Amino acid sequence: MAHEVGETVDEAAFKAKLAAAVRDVVHKQIAAGIDSVCDGEQSKISYTFYVRHRLSGIGAAAGTDHSAPPQTAAHRDILDHPDFMERLRAQRGGTSWFAAAAVPYCTGPVRYENRAPVEADIANLKSAVAAEHPVEAFMNAASPGVLTKFVPDRFYNNEDAYVEALAEALKEEYEAIHQAGFILQIDAPDLGSARHNQYQHLSDDEFLKIAERNIAAVNHATRNIPREAMRLHICWGNYEGPHTHDIPLAKVFDVAIKARPQAILFEAANPRHAHEWEELREKKIPDDLILMPGCIDSTTNFVEHPKLVAQRIENYARLVGRERVVAGTDCGFATFAAQQNMVVPSIAWAKLAALAEGARIASDRLWR
Repeated sequence: MAHEVGETVDEAAFKAKLAAAVRDVVHKQIAAGIDSVCDGEQSKISYTFYVRHRLSGIGAAAGTDHSAPPQTAAHRDILDHPDFMERLRAQRGGTSWFAAAAVPYCTGPVRYENRAPVEADIANLKSAVAAEHPVEAFMNAASPGVLTKFVPDRFYNNEDAYVEALAEALKEEYEAIHQAGFILQIDAPDLGSARHNQYQHLSDDEFLKIAERNIAAVNHATRNIPREAMRLHICWGNYEGPHTHDIPLAKVFDVAIKARPQAILFEAANPRHAHEWEELREKKIPDDLILMPGCIDSTTNFVEHPKLVAQRIENYARLVGRERVVAGTDCGFATFAAQQNMVVPSIAWAKLAALAEGARIASDRLWR
């Protein structure tokens, strides 16, 4: 946090702690039985705010406003339940969950300016992977579309132009991750949760046009990366809540599959979406598309039984075949470093172990 807000820190000590944290989180993933590991985004204050340190034209809010939330941050489902809103405020001590970090805004032309952070991330993950030898490793990067919410525009005054600039800038980061030999995971909640917060004033059809635009931006930014080297993550907001205004997966699916990444990772354990494998039976799923359903919920401290995980995997295997299903998590276990984690660390690792065991059970059943 001190590093994020510009306080003086011992840079050598910070870099050493960061490298050690990446090694630790990769080691724990392997110990839990996870095949596809990541760096846990240990270097980032959040999965979106981090771009402030990499892109030009992005600065902290005027006056270093540490409390202003991103635009249209209120979720329609939570607004429907004021008593739930009050409970959330009480749990957070009456302060915004963004309060500890300077909120970034677009203040000028956006370009990829500082490669040092992504190069450090790559070096740290390479070192950890060399020590642990996982099946594969991936690295996360924000989508152009999600940044329009969490890094509001105060320069272009035209969202289409802003998305286009973000896509061209992020292309450099995406390609750096691919060239390092990692799978690129583009995190795109703008295809899910944005419907009930950022674009809640639109109709579904109007929102889907926004989603089409954002997919086109992803495709432009990844045009030099093979499809099989990427996956796209869609979610409806990594929070425990009613989720009664979520756009259904089936409604956004036909747009999402226009994205170049070959695999789609989506929430399938979230109780509001756990049934949606049934709705995909009515869809024409591309022959080479890999489905990565979330088989454990990242917002609750229940540890899913491995047999439930196996059942969820098998539901999707019936749709596309066993070779085209990879078990995943609904989302990350924390979204902002300043936010108290919804799932405590020991339970997060227990849930990941259940995911791995459930995948083994499903594999045994499906490959008999």
